[in-house]
Amino acid sequence: MKVVSFLPAATKMIYDMGLQDYLYGVTFECPQEAADQPKIVRCILEGKNYSSIEIDRIFSASKAQGKSLYWVDDALLESIAPDIVFTQDICEVCNIDTVCTETAVMKLSKQPTLVPLSPNNLQDVFECAITIARALGKEEVAFNYLARLQQKTDQILDQLRANKSPLKRVMLMEWIEPVYNCGHWIPFQIAAAGGVDMLSNPAGDSIVTPWEKIVKYNPEVLVIAPCGFDQKRSLEEMSLLTTRAGWNELEAVKNNEVYIADFDMFTQPSVGTLVAGIEALACMFHPEVFKADGLIAKKFVKFNTSILV
Repeated sequence: MKVVSFLPAATKMIYDMGLQDYLYGVTFECPQEAADQPKIVRCILEGKNYSSIEIDRIFSASKAQGKSLYWVDDALLESIAPDIVFTQDICEVCNIDTVCTETAVMKLSKQPTLVPLSPNNLQDVFECAITIARALGKEEVAFNYLARLQQKTDQILDQLRANKSPLKRVMLMEWIEPVYNCGHWIPFQIAAAGGVDMLSNPAGDSIVTPWEKIVKYNPEVLVIAPCGFDQKRSLEEMSLLTTRAGWNELEAVKNNEVYIADFDMFTQPSVGTLVAGIEALACMFHPEVFKADGLIAKKFVKFNTSILV
């Protein structure tokens, strides 16, 4: 059986579950484990260092014109002749969508099975792992994978209860300019880590959020994790936030509780990366209970607000 993944999260879960021998092609933005795999999906933003504002404008213009940011190497896909193609229909910016995938697949001599993975909440992401494994005839592998990760989230919940940790008033930003709140599974991650984001949109799309609304909400903890940005990339654009009126009055800023985090713990929804995100968030919200170490410690950094206040 030959599998092609048009979705980085699916690729990550395939590797996490040890099913990579079935994989014959991926996208340009799939995780490091798949670096040697043929790249079938490409993007017009690939290799460019556009700012948040520029990326937002490019996407808005492309959507208005009915165009996609992504394209498929048809010849490569034809040569692989996959049996299964994993795709998604959640976000037209993050990954190629099912409509574009269907258009590419229609041209193939051999028609593969399309398996769309479009989770809305955290439980849906867990079920996506089962869908992937089931498509490969390896359903039991997914159950073992999920059981290991469920143990980690259960331990966090036990610790929060044992320490009677209060819920922290949080905001997680999915984009800097314009500011987007967080949606889909991320609010559930926040809840699992001992926080609540009342500006979020659970199980729905993230949306542009007025700065005045954020100032009024006044989060205790602010987490900045723009989709597609690592810490270094986000730090380059922090001035877009720190120069806004009311920034210095935010409780998170006054108490030095602003964090920059790698996007792949939140907007690349494999179960493993999202559980890593919950672990990281717990360390940000309740550092008196949870200490970051190993890989988790490298996935976020506290932004030094004291030099700006």
